[in-house]
Amino acid sequence: MQKPKNLRSLDVKAFAKAQMHLEGDTPVAEFERLAQDCLGEVTGQVSWSVQGATEPDASGKDAIWLHLEAKATVPLACQRCLHPVPVELLIEQDFRFVADEATALAEDDDSDEDLLVLEDQFDVLALIEDELLMALPLVPMHPTCLSEQAPTSKEEEAILAEAKPNPFAVLAALKTGKH
Repeated sequence: MQKPKNLRSLDVKAFAKAQMHLEGDTPVAEFERLAQDCLGEVTGQVSWSVQGATEPDASGKDAIWLHLEAKATVPLACQRCLHPVPVELLIEQDFRFVADEATALAEDDDSDEDLLVLEDQFDVLALIEDELLMALPLVPMHPTCLSEQAPTSKEEEAILAEAKPNPFAVLAALKTGKH
């Protein structure tokens, strides 16, 4: 098999049987959904590699595998100061391909790897983008902004504790009629 030219329509079965390896760099801006989550100008590259393989499954038949690695640094909005915070995303994931969705659902709970349905034309770049999106932190923050949120001394903790009335004390006051 010749090296595939279009990663948006890869014959993953032939790729795996030939045990091919591809790697490259793709601009972050080409991953539209990922770029939408970025703050400011979207620059930089997603460095990725994919390796195809066939290995026997539990029944002894050859299963189609794809090993994916990807790395990128993207600018996200810090949830505290709202300025850009560079977030490094690292992906290393194995995928086993199965015949249909029913098989994927049946085997999903018992498998360590992710299961995907084997298609004639598989979009590797969409898979890379999906994995990068799932790797995004729920609450991106600068390390300094993160440390600013927690009280830094016993005095601050005491001040915060005094500022909040004890809800049970309020209930006790209502019960005794002293409010």
